Formats: sequence, structure tokens, C-alpha cells
Amino acid sequence: MKRMSRTVLSCGIIAASVTGAVTSCSSSDTSVAPTTSSSVTTTAAVPPTGVPPTSALPPSTPESERALFDAVDRNDPAAITAALGAGANIEARGEDERTPLVEATKNNAVAAASTLILAGADVNAKDSMQDSAFLYSGAEGLNEILALTLTHGADVDSVNRYGGTALIPASEHAHVETVRMLIAAGVPVDHVNDPGWTALLEAVVYGDGSARYVDVITQLLDAGADPSIRDASGKTALDNAESRGQADVVALLQSRI
Repeated sequence: MKRMSRTVLSCGIIAASVTGAVTSCSSSDTSVAPTTSSSVTTTAAVPPTGVPPTSALPPSTPESERALFDAVDRNDPAAITAALGAGANIEARGEDERTPLVEATKNNAVAAASTLILAGADVNAKDSMQDSAFLYSGAEGLNEILALTLTHGADVDSVNRYGGTALIPASEHAHVETVRMLIAAGVPVDHVNDPGWTALLEAVVYGDGSARYVDVITQLLDAGADPSIRDASGKTALDNAESRGQADVVALLQSRI
């Protein structure tokens, strides 16, 4: 894979550790809720063993950056640590302006992502598609990486190329456990994206009314989602559910009006 040699200066990352936020998580959704807590403490990110302090590192080079991206593509934590120790810029940019962490996230390479995040990689850095590690893992239900981003400074108000939060595509795809995690982290439930959808509206319009979507919609309503918000066509979530014959969703929404 051809890599761009242009680099971006990295900045210090402060890690926000959510106390007891997730007792267990995996990349596949379940309908069982983890134990959650809204309390937040702040700790400094600790570099993985073997990575010298930044001041002791040699200058980043195209060779060391290529080695870093290659290690990420192999999901090889030891090689990632070695590349960083050789001076590779942790915020280097590769194909599609991806940072190594965004590359690892889009590969769902949990070990690589964990190594980079613990070394201080910016979980909010975006590629040319406006995807960050936080936004992409939330949208795609990559819960192990998502949990890491949430405890290391994820900007829960950040938006993707459609102007939507991570909660909107997570709801659209009925990633049940992901939705639970994002709500607990404080992602706004009534944010409206550029096409005019909230998370609740997308769960109805792009959903099929199955049990997973009913679960997501219940979570959103319990979190305070406003069912009276209308889409760009002037329709509410209930209007859309009725027109799509989603009987269980209709009954749920009617019970909350």
C-alpha cells in the first residue's frame, strides 16, 4: 500500500476513564446490558512498555511511518511498539488521510488499536471521509475499540460527514449494545444530522421493526429522545412507523406520547 510521507504533529492526549463503564464488551451485539456508571475520572494515558518518552525519540521518517502502518495492517502490537520507538509519528497520515489508529479501527484490529491508544493516539483524528476511531467504531458496532476510545478522550459531540453523531448510524444499524454504550457516554440523543434525521427517526426509517430495533428505540426513548421531532418531510417517528407497518414500534411510540 502506498503511503503518504506528510506527517501531522501529535499532541498530548488526556485519557478520560469511565469508572465501571463497561464490565464486558465484544464486537458483536447482545441484548444484555452491561453494568454502567456515569461517574468519570481523568487519568493520563500511559505509553506501552518499550516506547521511550517523546523527547528521546529520533525524528520520524517515511521508512518508520511505513513500518508503523505495515505493523498496524498485520495487527502486530510488538511491531507497532518498535516502530514508535524508532520515531514513527503516531499521527502520520496514510491512504485516505488515515492515521494509524483510524487504519486499525477500520480493520477492526483491536490489538493494534489498543496499543496505539495507550501510546497516546488521538481517538478523534479524522480521515478524508471524516471518520475518527470513535465515530467509526460507534457507527459499525466495534465495541471493543469503542470502549477504548470512550475511556481515552472521545469527543461524544463530534460528527461524521453527514453531520451526525455516532449514535445515529449505530441506531440505524440496530447495534443494540453500541447504542447502550453511546447513550451512557452522553452522546446527544436528539441531534439532527444534515439529512434531517435523529437517531430515533433513523431507527424507524431504516429499520425493519424487529426486536433489535424495538430495543434500540426503547433505549432512545428511555434516554429522553423526543418522538415529536419531524424529519425533512414533516413526518414524526410514529408517522414513519405506521407507514411502514411496524406494529410493535407503533405500539411502543403510542405508549410514550
